[in-house]
Amino acid sequence: PSAAKENQLLVKELLSNTREKTLSGFFNKEFTCINREHANRLARELGAGFSASMHPKNVSDKQGARIQQLLASARFSDPSGECLSPAGEYNLRLGVMKELGPDWIASYASPALACGGHPLIVEACVSLGGRDVKPGFNVFRFANRIPLLFEGGADVATRCVQRLNWTTYKIDKNNDKIGVFVSIVSTKIPFKGTSKEYIGDENAEIAEAVDKAIKQCASQLRGKIVRAQALKDRRARKKALTKYVPDCCNAIFAMLASAADADTLPNERAESYDEKEMLWPVDVEWEKEATQKARTREITAEILQKRLEECVEKIDNEEALEFSMQQNKDGLKQDVFLNPFSSLAHEYEPELRPGNSGIAFRLLKKARLIA
Repeated sequence: PSAAKENQLLVKELLSNTREKTLSGFFNKEFTCINREHANRLARELGAGFSASMHPKNVSDKQGARIQQLLASARFSDPSGECLSPAGEYNLRLGVMKELGPDWIASYASPALACGGHPLIVEACVSLGGRDVKPGFNVFRFANRIPLLFEGGADVATRCVQRLNWTTYKIDKNNDKIGVFVSIVSTKIPFKGTSKEYIGDENAEIAEAVDKAIKQCASQLRGKIVRAQALKDRRARKKALTKYVPDCCNAIFAMLASAADADTLPNERAESYDEKEMLWPVDVEWEKEATQKARTREITAEILQKRLEECVEKIDNEEALEFSMQQNKDGLKQDVFLNPFSSLAHEYEPELRPGNSGIAFRLLKKARLIA
């Protein structure tokens, strides 16, 4: 119905060509998003001279202008888009992966919108890396699943890509290989020029839809890039810590061996700035125990190395868990259910937490595994 605002002659044309016998039937059949109840309400709001049972052929030009004004000023819900045939988010994503083989990819499909009274669906896909992709922006445009090859500089997709602040999404617009795919599907594509090779940026509804679709894809890529960078930093940190584990173990064991060979404990031999006070507080019992274990070979360099490696692994898992919790506001806990064979109440085994994996699960008592 909102198309009446864009096309002044639309109502007059529909009134002359309709097969409906009543004005309410005309509203209901000729326009989407208008059911029978809304059609009767519109007929009443037209005022004097109109009725729901009025024949559309009897509407005068003045009355037609009144209908056009009402439809242009009223607000209607967006069309369903059932009449459109988009490529589909899955097919678009699959095609990009097949042709380019990118390192990262994100896709988004907007719900059906209204543009000038016509249904509109915008699909977008943004990729990073891949084959035969030059550094910078590589914009691929489609209108009703037909590629647009010329005059891309003035197209709405290119303008939206140029306006977007890619640094916010951890993407280097100059050096990264960025592929942007935009598919616009509608019953009426507002092409510019006679060649019909590009869609102008003047249409605010299309520009806003395209901009939102590209931002959704960029936001998905940002999450993937942040997680990958965090994983890379964790691996580098773990590698650096593991590198010095043998040297630290040898140094610590050498100190313990020296203390075990001496007749007195280390704290008794330590020099003090004050005769009444030691250089640092010492747990004497722990010192005696550690020294005795070094004498009896209960503590060796191999045991120290194993314990330090376990400590590094534990710290790495804890940092990974903390990062995941920060990224997921609802936490990492997620209930996963297997369909039981019956609706009876079941008893569960105690909760299991294997190692430091951060995973917890419970098994059903008398559970059956099916290969």
